[in-house]
Amino acid sequence: MGWGLALCFHIFFGECIAMNFDFLEWVELAGLKSHWVDWSEERRALVGRLILADQGHLFSDWEMRGVSDGLKEALLLKLEGVEQNYPGGVCGYVEKSRRLLETARSGDNPFEGYIPQQPNRVDLTVMDGFYDRMEELGARQFAKMAVVMVAGGLGERLGFNGIKVDIPIESIGGTSYLKQYADAILAMEARMEVRRTMPFVIMVSADTDGATRASLEGNGYFGLKSSQVHILKQELVPAVADNAGRLALGDRYELLMKPHGHGDIHMLLYKSGLAQRLADEGIEHLVFIQDTNGQVFNAVPAALGVAVDEGFDFMSLAVNRIPDEAVGGLAMLVRGESALTLNVEYNQLDPLLRATVSPDGDVPNEDGFSIFPGNINVLVIRMDVYVPILEETQGIIAEFVNPKYMDADRIVFKKPTRLETMMQDLPKLFSEEQRVGVAVFDRVWCFSANKNKLVDAVAKQLQGGAAEAAATAEADFYEAGRMRLRATGMEVQDAASVNVQGIEFVPGPRVLLRPSFTMRLSEVKERVQGGRLADEATLILDGPDIRLEQVELLGCSGLVISAVPGAAVTVRGRFENAGFERVLLSEAEMADVSVPETVRMRGYRMVDRGAAVFRFDEPGSYMVSPECG
Repeated sequence: MGWGLALCFHIFFGECIAMNFDFLEWVELAGLKSHWVDWSEERRALVGRLILADQGHLFSDWEMRGVSDGLKEALLLKLEGVEQNYPGGVCGYVEKSRRLLETARSGDNPFEGYIPQQPNRVDLTVMDGFYDRMEELGARQFAKMAVVMVAGGLGERLGFNGIKVDIPIESIGGTSYLKQYADAILAMEARMEVRRTMPFVIMVSADTDGATRASLEGNGYFGLKSSQVHILKQELVPAVADNAGRLALGDRYELLMKPHGHGDIHMLLYKSGLAQRLADEGIEHLVFIQDTNGQVFNAVPAALGVAVDEGFDFMSLAVNRIPDEAVGGLAMLVRGESALTLNVEYNQLDPLLRATVSPDGDVPNEDGFSIFPGNINVLVIRMDVYVPILEETQGIIAEFVNPKYMDADRIVFKKPTRLETMMQDLPKLFSEEQRVGVAVFDRVWCFSANKNKLVDAVAKQLQGGAAEAAATAEADFYEAGRMRLRATGMEVQDAASVNVQGIEFVPGPRVLLRPSFTMRLSEVKERVQGGRLADEATLILDGPDIRLEQVELLGCSGLVISAVPGAAVTVRGRFENAGFERVLLSEAEMADVSVPETVRMRGYRMVDRGAAVFRFDEPGSYMVSPECG
């Protein structure tokens, strides 16, 4: 042993004696001795600290140098990555895990001493004159906002071998979630009084980083400029195997890593310096969205208007929820003179109410809803408040742990767990002066999640829950379009519920009003006059200057109009054609891997049987009628 190595051993051994731990014995038993000479001082120190922190199992079964060295190196690199990226390093992560696991095991109430009250809310469920005014006010802020999408997930849970944002929202045109969001951003840019590019921030994970970049680059950034898209990569954190906080291994040298939750977006915006740069560029609001909620931009203009009108520093978009529904409730938590508006998970809200203000728990109001609206994790945050908070806290927000136990004593985990963060917990960092509010929208208008594969969606529906699958998300996407048309006075016939591969939903009429056509209700009201849609009809409008005058689509008729800016298109008359047909997949097709996953996850394909399609690629004035086809 060289003098440098011996000295390192001697110094560290002294530290170990003080802690009643024989580090040299560990070196002999674990095989670390053969590797020690090759390591940097920093790596030796990290391994030593881990052993002293009761993480010796990570190294106890090591083979001698020359055997599985690549796997060992990968393990060490993961540990060093955590050491570098996690505040407090890997041992800090272990220590925090132990504290939070003890709290979880003891069943401590995180809201002890708080009294839940209805949050400061603005109702936008009725699309009346007030709604129109809020949209108008919000539209004036388009040039001063940026969009932040947390997109860390793969589509495995949905039966899709790719990133979730590449999944089509609808199966007629195949619009992906990522394209829909890009289209909405472009549409908002087109409506700015002084046009500028709207920043689009995307949080990815190690699993989705490459695929997200490939999707953007392969599709020409969906019309966006590459310079306006900012990608921030979220790092994983180690999984924890037990209440003692021992880090979990998979295979012999495999450190199990898991996502840390979307709350990391705040830290990433701070560490990258992007939040400050956006503020310096004149951005006044950040709008945070999820990766598979195709409805979200229906609500953004009005939500932004409410945030400005009310002077909210932080605002959550929400929907009415039924008591005991498995959706987090937004509540104002009051303790003494202080108040904090937060998302309270549904399994925590009812016990809190029973222990404080409501012996019957979460009960419905006269409309059948809880007074605590449902959180959909869409946020509007004011930059002049946000940036100073990031500077003060480095974007680090409260963590929690939610282990699943196998035993009543809460000792044995069903599977390894990890610390998590939620981006909606940011108000925990606020002072009393900051205003936190909630804007409540019609559910279909602003929220329709796509997070379950067919078999799981069927099971959830049978249990009384929402399917939240590709088929139901697509149906809701069409329903939002129908809501816009009904607001104009157009007669839109109701459709009967259908059963597709065991999932019940209402499919039509299928209405796709692209963001280029409308971002505000007032625009639809100006461009659609009267008319009627039959229950199986399909209407797709893509272009900023398309007008419908007493248009009727009979039976299953389909009408598709696409027009470039500068092409003024007027549509009149009664259309009757074979349109689009929903064709259910056979049992054999559902099992056939040659059938695209995006089709099998729905259980059907849409087939064009003879819809009327009109495309206008040059500026000018055009008239469309049944005779034109």
